[in-house]
Amino acid sequence: MRTTSVTGTAPAAGLRAWQEPLREQFPIVTGHPDLAYLDSAATAQKPRAVLDAVHAYLTGCNANAGRGTYTWANRTTALIEETRERIKAFLGDPEPDRSAVWFTGGTTEGLRTVARDWLVRELADGDEIAVPFADHEANHLPWLEARDLLAERGVRITVHPLPYQRDSRDYDMEALAALAASAGERLRFVAVTHVHHVYGADMNVHRVRQAVGPDAVLCLDAAQSVGHLPVDLGALDVDFLVFSGHKAMALPGTGVVWARGRRGGPFRPGGWHGTPNTAGIVSLRAALDWLDAAGQDRIEEWTVGLGVRLTDGLSRLGAYEVLGCPLSLEAGSPVQRRQGLVTFRHRAVGANDLGFVLAAHGLLVRADGLCQARAGESDASVRVSVHVYNTPEEIDRLLGVLSDLAGDRPGGRR
Repeated sequence: MRTTSVTGTAPAAGLRAWQEPLREQFPIVTGHPDLAYLDSAATAQKPRAVLDAVHAYLTGCNANAGRGTYTWANRTTALIEETRERIKAFLGDPEPDRSAVWFTGGTTEGLRTVARDWLVRELADGDEIAVPFADHEANHLPWLEARDLLAERGVRITVHPLPYQRDSRDYDMEALAALAASAGERLRFVAVTHVHHVYGADMNVHRVRQAVGPDAVLCLDAAQSVGHLPVDLGALDVDFLVFSGHKAMALPGTGVVWARGRRGGPFRPGGWHGTPNTAGIVSLRAALDWLDAAGQDRIEEWTVGLGVRLTDGLSRLGAYEVLGCPLSLEAGSPVQRRQGLVTFRHRAVGANDLGFVLAAHGLLVRADGLCQARAGESDASVRVSVHVYNTPEEIDRLLGVLSDLAGDRPGGRR
């Protein structure tokens, strides 16, 4: 795991003056002061700038893209093409002239499109791929579907589970390098996750390229990173990056597949594409502008700091088990802290029941199986995920309720 400079149990005090006016820009947050929305890993709330951009488009030039020659249609077409380039810039694409951006309904659809419309065309009998069996099922099931589609044609491939370190839950780079060395040029494709949706850990994707060598195609599930922390394609050296707009403060139903044809054939989704989600694409462009203006580095520092506050509080309550790397719970942790995402269980109260209790106290969290793939956590858990609109006071409020349920109170709150 990569280290971070965040310490203590609160975001840096100097960030308060920066964060407070940003929080005021979220109507759903300011309109419900009695509620604490703590489920941003599922979907992020939308700032006023995004809502205004959608309203301005729908009331000013709403039309079908690429279907007409009048002003509104031309403007809609231009907005879509401009958003493609905006996405490349936001992701730090070092070679925008060699890459392409395609719009989908979200990360799940995007990954499945890569599997069905690209991977199936690229693989031959005897090829091998490696995919995560303990991440989100959206980054697991599409690759198994591709294997089955190939088998129907008489093409047999081998699907390797990505190896994990037992203690850290990070990818095991040494074991992955050994797998790649054994497979050689037969290892054609590796699917990885940027930030784990249960453990909140950065999965050190920047080290995967070194482990698998220069030729394997890397596909990155960035659903929990884009819009939450800076993403730099130049440093990651991946061939596909897929994310959901709704987790990055855009409207639901808007996803992105960024593809670079450096390894393997070009990515061209099959079928007739029809009308795109134009309002969603407009919202995505506005969301990326808002995130850049707010400062992605500061957003990460703020949300990681809130995660530190929560994990430090939970570590003092014996009734709870925090999932993920145990070292990240230690003060002065030698490994990275959670990326604004903390998942835990009460040792006696079921996760679903705990979720209902927290909701009754105005604390809106995720409480279920968290869409884990087959080798992931088998039991339900409670996930708290924050964004820039959340506050230390909301974390303390959550810890207070959890402490009452545990039968004690956290000591030494700072």
